[in-house]
Amino acid sequence: MRNWKITGFIATIVIILAIPIYYLKVEYGRTLQHEKEGEPPATFVGSKKCMDCHKKAYDKWQNSHHDHAMDVADESTVLGDFDNAVFEIHGMTSRFYRKDGRFFVHTQGPNGKMAEFEVTHTFGWYPLQQYLVPFPGGRLQCLPIAWDVREKKWYHLNPEEPLDPKDWLYWTNGGQNWNGMCAECHSTNLKKNYDLNADAYKTSWSDIDVGCEACHGPGSRHVDWAEMPDMARPQVENYELVVKTSGINSRELVELCAPCHSRRAALSDYTHAEPDLLDSMLPTLIAEEMYFADGQILEEVYVYGSFTQSKMYHRDVRCNDCHDVHSLKLVKEGNDLCLQCHRANEYNTKAHHFHKNKGEKGEPIRSLKGEVLFDVGTGAECVQCHMPGRTYMGIDYRQDHSFRVPRPDLSITIGTPNACNRCHIDKTARWSDQTIAKWYGPGRRRHYGTIIDAGRKRRPEAHKDLIQLAVDPLYPVIVRATAMALLTNYPGEDSSRAIEPALMDDEALIRRTAVESIHPSDQSKLAKLIAPLLYDPVKAVRIEVGRRLAEEPSKHLDSNQQKVFQAALKEFEASMEYSADFASGRYNLANLYTALNRPEEAIQNYQAAIKIDGLFYPAKVNLAMLYNQRGENDKAEVLLREVTAAHPQMHEIAYSLGLLLSEMKKYDQAAVYMEKASKGMPGRDRIHYNLGLLLQYLQRDAEAEAALLKALKLDTDSMDYLYALADHYMKRGKLQKAQGIAKQMIAKHPDQRIGHELIEIIKRNMTKEIQ
Repeated sequence: MRNWKITGFIATIVIILAIPIYYLKVEYGRTLQHEKEGEPPATFVGSKKCMDCHKKAYDKWQNSHHDHAMDVADESTVLGDFDNAVFEIHGMTSRFYRKDGRFFVHTQGPNGKMAEFEVTHTFGWYPLQQYLVPFPGGRLQCLPIAWDVREKKWYHLNPEEPLDPKDWLYWTNGGQNWNGMCAECHSTNLKKNYDLNADAYKTSWSDIDVGCEACHGPGSRHVDWAEMPDMARPQVENYELVVKTSGINSRELVELCAPCHSRRAALSDYTHAEPDLLDSMLPTLIAEEMYFADGQILEEVYVYGSFTQSKMYHRDVRCNDCHDVHSLKLVKEGNDLCLQCHRANEYNTKAHHFHKNKGEKGEPIRSLKGEVLFDVGTGAECVQCHMPGRTYMGIDYRQDHSFRVPRPDLSITIGTPNACNRCHIDKTARWSDQTIAKWYGPGRRRHYGTIIDAGRKRRPEAHKDLIQLAVDPLYPVIVRATAMALLTNYPGEDSSRAIEPALMDDEALIRRTAVESIHPSDQSKLAKLIAPLLYDPVKAVRIEVGRRLAEEPSKHLDSNQQKVFQAALKEFEASMEYSADFASGRYNLANLYTALNRPEEAIQNYQAAIKIDGLFYPAKVNLAMLYNQRGENDKAEVLLREVTAAHPQMHEIAYSLGLLLSEMKKYDQAAVYMEKASKGMPGRDRIHYNLGLLLQYLQRDAEAEAALLKALKLDTDSMDYLYALADHYMKRGKLQKAQGIAKQMIAKHPDQRIGHELIEIIKRNMTKEIQ
């Protein structure tokens, strides 16, 4: 790795020589995209081509969740009741019916108006089925009313309260758009084909469902080879299949599933030809809105991020150890699944789980209404303690694949859930912790969740722990990367020095996070540190380097680096254009164009982001800053007021608005927002300082003095704060207090003349007062 990085520095020799050395380390043999010279690339032929030779696998696949992932709506695929069924919620009545052999729903549509919509496709199979409705621009939108397959009834995915038709999550808007949100993992060879200029889709697929080639890659060459007479078939690699699915290690197999079974940002269509997972996607870290601090699932994160935290993953357990890859069914039922590896005489005993087995006498756990929640014997099931789950989409219970031991002690200290209280709803976390201590003994290993929790809360004591966690190779990659990302809450040289070695890490996710998170003291140093990674073989790393180098840092690149930098910028731009149907994609484009001093394109993309999602406040804030730079402060004010009204807890934005209003000479209004910011961020000395100066101008002297004293208390060495307070006292004739501050200035900054000069001025004024 060190040699590879050094090669990046001496790019004047041969640029591409830096790639193969490292490529051999990250190319796990997962993909075999053997483009032969003069031959066209392999193409998709459809699952039916596989049926004759691979009947056993094909039969297993039929009627699986993959087979039913999406379909054309007809009598054989629609499970819901379309026989004039009526569903009422939020004061609205929807009706489901057939007409001329087609399926329709009369429900609330765009702008909240009732209308008729045709259902053209089914989406999913069990435990719920959703329905897709075509809209202009090639869009398919997911109805918010779905069919509960178990209970055989309609239900609403947002039962709590009706969404505003302007909300991004409203069913006719972007949050429920099939093309961008769902399609890539429910069909084979999905090409999104979003045109950002036309704001339209021409989405295509080869198989409407998740077929054979979704995992094995395009099969035309394999079919051509297989259709040859037995004796005529040449010796070929991997049977002429593009993707290798057998004879691979556990990580390679898990990463076959990860492009769909993960929460991620897509960088492009998945082509099956990517040497590294991060060439087409960027997995989500243990982000606060997605995971609990200890890594347990919070929102829908689709297994991969959880599984890579587990001991199972790190001991080479793979997806197909538990799941049949064709039928998707479990290979064994109940505890027998776990007992493939874990000794029954140790783990399938009451001495281990301390719960009654099925068939033993006992009382089930009931709800307050008396409903049975957990039958006797449930607690003896491995998954109940080690794979507690959450319910999504109203009725879809999904288990956490991080395979952890119950930790009620973490529930007490950092508020994370635990498996014990999922069942024992009438007990406390402390009761659960005491019970576990009685069973297994006192004492618990320290968990990385406590460090991540403290880092999220920006606690000072977490800084050193986050540094240690980020660099410790014994922890899962996703955990280390998360710790590194949290170091951005602790700017300074200590964090930068800790992150710097990670730029040469073997793991692409670590390198990419390091590039994003490192903030050295000056831009030339940033360029020197990350420019070699312009030659990184992994796309997610390269494009993040391009983004970070835009504007000032790029001025420190040599001519050869400039060429590679421009290529990385184009890759980044193309990836964001691929995601330009999302507010975040447009936002990232706008940020890029701002950095490249292309303000008109930046404004256009910020406005597009806001149009896609009016609640996406980062675009409003950055557009306001750009307007301010252009002297269009009235526009900036409107945007910042919108954000502070919608997010009163965002004190940083209140501060920005206060500064803007001060610049606009709206001092009374500025003081309101500055005061909000100072109360919301009491540890930010600069806010108290600026508030003090503003209150001085408004002649609110006592409040101004208090604000300046708070600033000085937080940074006792600041010459700005000392001078401001001395000046405040002098102008109000409080010479004794001014003299005391001036003496502090001399004591703390003896080499600066300003303190000595103030002392002389104060002495002269005191003499005049005496006379």
